[in-house]
Amino acid sequence: MFSKHITGWTLGMSLLLYACKGGQPQQATKDGTADHITAGDTLNHMVLIPGGTFTMGADDAEARNDEQPRHAVTVDSFWMDEHEVTNAEFAAFVKATGYVTTAEKPISKEELMQQLPPGSPEPDSSMLLPGSLVFAPPSHPVPLDDVSQWWSFVTGASWQHPGGPDTNISGREKLPVVHISWDDAQAYAKWADKRLPTEAEWEYAARGGLKDQPYPWGTEALTAGKAKANTWNGHFPYLNTQRDGYSGLAPVKSFSANGYGLYDMSGNVWEWCADWYDSRYYQQPGNNNNPQGPASGYDPDDPLTAKHTIRGGSFMCTDEYCSGYRVTARMKTSPESGLENLGFRCVRNK
Repeated sequence: MFSKHITGWTLGMSLLLYACKGGQPQQATKDGTADHITAGDTLNHMVLIPGGTFTMGADDAEARNDEQPRHAVTVDSFWMDEHEVTNAEFAAFVKATGYVTTAEKPISKEELMQQLPPGSPEPDSSMLLPGSLVFAPPSHPVPLDDVSQWWSFVTGASWQHPGGPDTNISGREKLPVVHISWDDAQAYAKWADKRLPTEAEWEYAARGGLKDQPYPWGTEALTAGKAKANTWNGHFPYLNTQRDGYSGLAPVKSFSANGYGLYDMSGNVWEWCADWYDSRYYQQPGNNNNPQGPASGYDPDDPLTAKHTIRGGSFMCTDEYCSGYRVTARMKTSPESGLENLGFRCVRNK
């Protein structure tokens, strides 16, 4: 995954072509837990996730190689944001710090060339401008092995202008912030006196206390019964029936919480984890007690670029193309990446 602009296309290639029950949840409120309230909690309260042991990974028909083998993992108790970080919350961070996100910064030709394979031609000057990848669905069926059919790099796209320079976040304050790189998420977490979740913490929390279930709500198919998450309904990427009520992002807390009181652990936006991504990590011994992930990243589909894990799926996930909303599904992208369907939430040690 290459920095910013090249990054997005590689993300499309590597991401979209894949596609022990605890106690009752507790909210971090000012009554008795004031030490867990910071500026970043104004809208996003934290839920206490009781520690325990669970079986991480999958071995069913949908399990991919990097989700195997299943293995027992123990995590300590921790606090987690009840929903994805919103535009309003990120705006408070930017107002307080003056922070400029990765997508809002130009990139030098030298920096970009260092990340391209040897012998690559020099990039066009337009590739050095600030911007990010925006979802641009076609109006007709397209080959699902060509992500350029539905992703478009847009100069000026950023968290403040999610669809490009002619768009803004007015009236979208409760939507999850997007076009956020791993570095941006880290900066926000540090400001809020929090951190990004480990991959093990994220999966444990997503399960909501359920044992060996594929989704945060249990086993019922995504398309059965009432809408359970913000995902793609219909035929990807050209026809969305909006069965769940949304064609794109949904306001946080639009769907039912899981057993721990967490919202949107499936769908809406992909969420950054702290860990590096290594497709072989589950096969390595000794990763069972509060695992922090591998020491470095390895993606066999793009071995030149180290990536971090992202979890949870997004509004673009569908049964016929990407089942990233499963609690065990692992995806990956480079730290500089930003997309219209990529955000984050934070955690804090108990």
